[in-house]
Amino acid sequence: MRKSIAAVVWLSAGAMLPVPCLGQEKPRPPIVTDPIYAKPQQLVNMDHGRRMNLYCRGSGSPTVVLDAGMGDSTIAWALVQSALARRTRTCSYDRAGLGFSDAATRPGTVDNMAADLHDLLRAAHVAPPYVLVGHSLAGMTVRVFADRYRDEVAGMVLVEGSHEDQSVRGWAIGEPGQKAKWDVYLKEAHACVDEARKGLVKGTPVFAKCVGDADPRFSTTINEAQLAYGASVKWQAAAASERENLFYASAEQTRATRKDFGAMPIIVLTHAPYPKSKDETQEQRNQRTLLWEDLHMQIAAMSTHGVNMIVPGSGHYVQYDRPEIVIDAVNQAVAIAKEQRAD
Repeated sequence: MRKSIAAVVWLSAGAMLPVPCLGQEKPRPPIVTDPIYAKPQQLVNMDHGRRMNLYCRGSGSPTVVLDAGMGDSTIAWALVQSALARRTRTCSYDRAGLGFSDAATRPGTVDNMAADLHDLLRAAHVAPPYVLVGHSLAGMTVRVFADRYRDEVAGMVLVEGSHEDQSVRGWAIGEPGQKAKWDVYLKEAHACVDEARKGLVKGTPVFAKCVGDADPRFSTTINEAQLAYGASVKWQAAAASERENLFYASAEQTRATRKDFGAMPIIVLTHAPYPKSKDETQEQRNQRTLLWEDLHMQIAAMSTHGVNMIVPGSGHYVQYDRPEIVIDAVNQAVAIAKEQRAD
């Protein structure tokens, strides 16, 4: 689903990220074709019969745990998981209501997501220590997890991770009314839940608005699976809940966590600077670029082994644009964690 992956990503609440006009590019073959992403892998029984989809590869410790961004699934890590699994056990998963996991039974806040992830790993007998990798929204989730279960976490890698202050500070850049625009967007997301209950029909304008269209990065088989669960009530409800909590409850929950993780390796990856979009001035774009980099520097500064890297030639999905950088960052965090545990 191109909508869930690219068009609904916000750098700050004040400006949507520039999205390439794929229709003007020369068609390219899909980069993700493994049919494993068109079906559930291991459906782990949670509470009261609820199941979550887990995909683990490789062996070794610490275990790398990959957590995708808002509305995303295991496929977000398709270009990096197999490479990481050559060195240690590596697991990705679908959050409640997303991908092939069963519907969520509570709001999509980072507190609930962190608790779900912890319960999932225990139920699947995936033992700590963990190196947590979070993209976008999950950048806050992994921090909450690491704060709550500090003794189980050996390192963190945040790939374009969200920050609890990005909305408040982002809304202050540019024209007034940025918060109101976000709240309108949230109402539209909830309207899609109602449309899903009626039945979203492929080829209709409401389907295009709520689900999106096929993603050229994925094979036909994978796209069919994604569009099918994207049209479901469970996916629409889970995605809407994540979005409505992102800058409110989830931000507050993240803000309440520790700001000092000692010597735990923390590597933060930040996209290359974007050109300005048509609805902003160059000065506004510069301010948003500096804001994003500052927020990521704050996270890196939470550890004496923290580092923030600007990744050339990358957008918000660094793991698609520069997968080798993500692989190297995670392997570095794993190596430092092993060294620290040995000492």
